[in-house]
Amino acid sequence: MPVIKLIDLDLKDKRVFIRADLNVPVKDGKVTSDARISASMATINHCLRQGARVMVTSHLGRPEEGVWSEENSLKPVADNIAARLGKPVRLIRDWVDGGFEVAAGELVVLENCRINKGEKKNLDETAQKYARLCDVFVMDAFGTAHRAEASTHGIAKYAPVACAGILLTEELDALTKALLNPARPMVAIVGGSKVSTKLTVLESLSEKVDQLVVGGGIANTFLKAAGNNVGKSLCENDLVPTAKMLMEKMEQRNASIPIAVDVVVGKKFDANEPAVLKDAAGVADDEMIFDIGPKSAQALADIIMQAGTVVWNGPVGVFEFDQFGAGTKAVALAIVNTKAFTLAGGGDTIAAIQKYDIYDKVSYISTAGGAFLEFLEGKKQPAVEILEQRALA
Repeated sequence: MPVIKLIDLDLKDKRVFIRADLNVPVKDGKVTSDARISASMATINHCLRQGARVMVTSHLGRPEEGVWSEENSLKPVADNIAARLGKPVRLIRDWVDGGFEVAAGELVVLENCRINKGEKKNLDETAQKYARLCDVFVMDAFGTAHRAEASTHGIAKYAPVACAGILLTEELDALTKALLNPARPMVAIVGGSKVSTKLTVLESLSEKVDQLVVGGGIANTFLKAAGNNVGKSLCENDLVPTAKMLMEKMEQRNASIPIAVDVVVGKKFDANEPAVLKDAAGVADDEMIFDIGPKSAQALADIIMQAGTVVWNGPVGVFEFDQFGAGTKAVALAIVNTKAFTLAGGGDTIAAIQKYDIYDKVSYISTAGGAFLEFLEGKKQPAVEILEQRALA
């Protein structure tokens, strides 16, 4: 369904309230990874160029409601944005009830919205106060779109105009292209430690994709379901029947969940642990699987090279340790070389993309974690749904 897009609006002299995702890591008062700020700047710069009176807010960390603390302050974020703009950026601490002015063409940062009473509970009273501050509300935080909070959902009900920012629009376009109308064959790579945390994603994808590649700890549960010993590897025994059911379900529609034929094992989870290559059927009782072997990695690379669409969420091994990183590296390099539309998301996936330096080789990298997974499941995001409703009103 359509949403109103920021780029279609006249913003001159308008009070514009942007909800961005500026939840970045901070150490000693400095931002240590500013990818989310970079991603948010397109919307901020667009509004400034149009001569709007621009306010931006975000959550940061997990503050206690009603309690300001330096560790959860957006001051380091405001400093980072000021350095990008080459001019000072004011941080406004108590902003909910207004009482501050923003000049045309000026940007102010409104302190961590999660400190505000009623923010997390999406209270109407709080949302209405936010809405009074602006002429245009811009939702640009896809990473929080799956949560209905006062700054993501409530304000969109009451603001005179509610629209999607540039980043949110790009996210929705990329996800729609990859999931609702994908070029075939469609391949999903889902890694992670536990099947239980990604079970609904796996079930949903098993009905949509041509091949569902499972990696990391999740793959061990499927290896066991295929009749292999997994030793002391991370494995959810109670979900082995579910893994079998998913494998059978995919087979019935001529799709598949490829199972590793060789694996890389160690005795303990340690950066200095020697890597031992084994056939998947040969894992000993005291061993743990930490990566896929070269035959399995090549098979995955071949699948990716022949795909029309690849969705990547999660590494296929303990790539943080180089000796257990070859599988994830093989996936990353195949994603670089395939002609498929590639979509990647999730924190560990982005860490792998940065480690193997393929940032500009992926068709689209989602900044979101939870919202990305919920979109893969086919769930509606409350903050997107309200924008759709406002576009129809």
